[in-house]
Order: sequence, then structure tokens, then C-alpha cells
Amino acid sequence: MSGERKIAPGLLLAMPQLADPNFARSVVLMVEHNEEGSFGLVVNQPAEQHVGEILGRLGITWNGDSNAVVRSGGPVMPQSGWLIHEPTTLTEPDDSILLAPGIALSTSETQLRRLAERPPRNIYFVMGYAGWGPAQLEYELSEGAWLSAETTSALVFDTPSEKLWEASIRSLGIEPATLIPATGVH
Repeated sequence: MSGERKIAPGLLLAMPQLADPNFARSVVLMVEHNEEGSFGLVVNQPAEQHVGEILGRLGITWNGDSNAVVRSGGPVMPQSGWLIHEPTTLTEPDDSILLAPGIALSTSETQLRRLAERPPRNIYFVMGYAGWGPAQLEYELSEGAWLSAETTSALVFDTPSEKLWEASIRSLGIEPATLIPATGVH
């Protein structure tokens, strides 16, 4: 299947016909996709809580931007935390996954403490995740609910949240205003 875009790592872009309000105009950074299911983190939905506030409740000092807000990573396990960040020497290779050039994922409390103490320039604290059971995402893709796109650190980190969906759609050569709600392939 040459020419077919790999889903993970990559971006999933919610289409207008996706009925689930949790994912309206969402951009999901896909971490894993296999026969057992799929896992990703929504990266363009800032929450109202500040990172320092959340980490303070855990007894962790946040030395990053005091205005940094938590991202809502998806509706599954909203109390779980993830760090999407640029690669750094502060993380241990076994506790960090390189998803794409310039984009890493860390999940351990040790990594959280290190990165909160000395955050890199590009870092997001994400609560919750998006998950799909076996073959569920393939079905949703076939129904036209999602498009997949390549991920770049520039898209993920340098594009404001409110513009990320449109910028990601444009990265595919599609003008967002031309998208209309429909199902299936047309």
C-alpha cells in the first residue's frame, strides 16, 4: 500500500461530519495505531486550568510560563497526564518516546518532575486521551470522520491552538472552507 499515509505517528484531523462533540475541529497527535486499537492526544484544545495549578496539587513546582494551560487530550481518563515536548537531555530514553522529529512524549512522574523544573521551550501538559478499540478508527476513517496528516514540530508547537486545525487541513492541500459534512468517500 505505497502512498497510504501512516496513522501513527501522525495527526488525525476531525472532519465536520464527526458527530462526537468531544472532537469538533480536533487535531489528534497519534501515538499508537495497531490491530489492538489506537491511542492519541488532542493537542489543540486548551483547558481553563493552568499547568502550575495542576502540578502544584501534586507537589510539583512548575518553572515554565505561568500562563501555560493544560490541554484536554481527549475524553478517556481525563485525570491521566502526559507531556508532549521537544526532545531534551533531561529525559531518560526509556521514559520518553520520540514520535516525530522534534516531538517526544513522556509519561513517568520522574520525567514530569524534571521537565517541570527545567521545561524546554516547546512543552504541553495534556490531561486525558483519545482511544479507539480494534478496527474502530479504520471504520471512522472509512466513514470520512477523520483525515490523517503528517506531523511536524512546527505544526504542533508553533501554530496557535485556535489555528492548528485549519493549518493542518491546509498542509494536505485542502482549503478548510471547502469541507462540507458528508459520509464516505466522494
